[in-house]
Amino acid sequence: MTPRLDAISVTTADLAASLAFYRRLGLDIPAGAESAPHVEVALPGGQRLLWDTEDVVRSFDPGWTGSRGGERLGLAFLCEGPAEVDAVYADLTGAGYDGHLEPWDAVWGQRYAVVLDPDGCAVSLFAANPS
Repeated sequence: MTPRLDAISVTTADLAASLAFYRRLGLDIPAGAESAPHVEVALPGGQRLLWDTEDVVRSFDPGWTGSRGGERLGLAFLCEGPAEVDAVYADLTGAGYDGHLEPWDAVWGQRYAVVLDPDGCAVSLFAANPS
């Protein structure tokens, strides 16, 4: 048997704020999920994205203190094209989320931008850039 990646987990200080951010990115998160300590949604392709509050994580790992030394894992959202990268970045930063890297034409052939979620995690927005 070979293990298969099934889920990606986000630990959050503010579940409602985190869910609002990811809903704005188009994830179908059930209404009322903010009142649960654990939330999960199915992603295209069969994987799941999970959220747990810091209190839930501490309930099974009492010594948990969060990440140290910068980010180790990031999420990236594919957009339909360069204009959508710009539009989604503008929507998120216009809604008060922190922009980390404004949209730019990356040397590897993508339009790319980075926004921070409510817990400060980098979320990349990208699309193929034919120019």
